[in-house]
Amino acid sequence: MIVILFRLLILTAIIFILYTVYKYIINPNRKLEVAKDKKDFYFLDEPDNTKKNFLMTYKGYIFEGEKYLGTTENSFDVVNISVYAKHPAQLKGLERNDLHFMEKEILIRYPYAKVEWKHPLNKLLVLK
Repeated sequence: MIVILFRLLILTAIIFILYTVYKYIINPNRKLEVAKDKKDFYFLDEPDNTKKNFLMTYKGYIFEGEKYLGTTENSFDVVNISVYAKHPAQLKGLERNDLHFMEKEILIRYPYAKVEWKHPLNKLLVLK
């Protein structure tokens, strides 16, 4: 009887460990950190939740965007997005084309939105 209980306990522990590993692998925040480390683009968002900000990473930098709901011709939708850098002191090497790429990716997801870049990102767009 004790052997059967011990086997059930081991089976339960193995299932719990596999479940924990699975949840860790599919965690979107981990995917964001992996993309940041690899200096890839990754967009982390809950499109159905307009109150929750989105995060994106590009070239190792993390940006956060605040979504603002407004009216379009036919419906309520996200009409304004303010984007700022999480760590603005570390933006060395970021170019104007990078901001245009990120803006294009935002507009793919929110076609009615006007993207506003916060300081110091807006200074890069003004300079010519």
